[in-house]
Amino acid sequence: MPIDLDLLLQAYANGIFPMSDARDDPETFWIEPELRAIMPLDGFRVSKSLAKTIRQDRFVVTADTAFARVIATCAESQADRLDTWINADIEEAFCRLHEQGHAHSIECWVEGRLVGGLYGLALGRAFFGESMFSRETDASKVALAWLVARLRLGGFALLDCQFMTEHLASLGAVEMTQAAYLKLLNAALAKAVHASSGLASSAAAGEGSGGNWGALDGVLSSVSAAVGSSEDVFSKASSSPGKRILQALTQTS
Repeated sequence: MPIDLDLLLQAYANGIFPMSDARDDPETFWIEPELRAIMPLDGFRVSKSLAKTIRQDRFVVTADTAFARVIATCAESQADRLDTWINADIEEAFCRLHEQGHAHSIECWVEGRLVGGLYGLALGRAFFGESMFSRETDASKVALAWLVARLRLGGFALLDCQFMTEHLASLGAVEMTQAAYLKLLNAALAKAVHASSGLASSAAAGEGSGGNWGALDGVLSSVSAAVGSSEDVFSKASSSPGKRILQALTQTS
């Protein structure tokens, strides 16, 4: 049964998200965990090896160019994960949210092959990371680094990771109680969500008082256009997308 999108957005605004027991399970249930993992946007850990990978632009990184492929790949079974929680109804709902501008993806490419990525939902100044995948070493780490940089530049305040994993912990994620998480969530949604209006509005899309998902695109475009100018020292120092991402991850607000 199709998931009502307004109900889905209301659930996220209240710290609840959908899951299924298996890829082919038609049932979807709602989760409100006692412990919640978040990635502090000023606490993302970049190891020397990851910084080198980002700086060298080993992957071509894009946003929102292959959302359906990203979520479908996240839902695939792997040797270390025989089943996933993304059933057909959740996949279809998020594809509709993407069409409406609420859900987004980050993709990593090598020679035209999709080798890594992640997807999630933007609501106000919060981004709810849903799932990620990697088919090349460090591809998912690079995708997450680009996401954190995008959220920092876009004025977001919260990156929700749902459940803690060793992978996320190694990158700087922290765990907290659901009560503490809800305080951060409410602050990130302040003025962006109104109980009197449907959440499938411009506020839910990250407009108005919400985060600016496209801020990074503008920065990268302006830097690219300025490269080659003898007067623009900053652009010469940031002549690759990866170098600009590293700057965005380390600069203080």
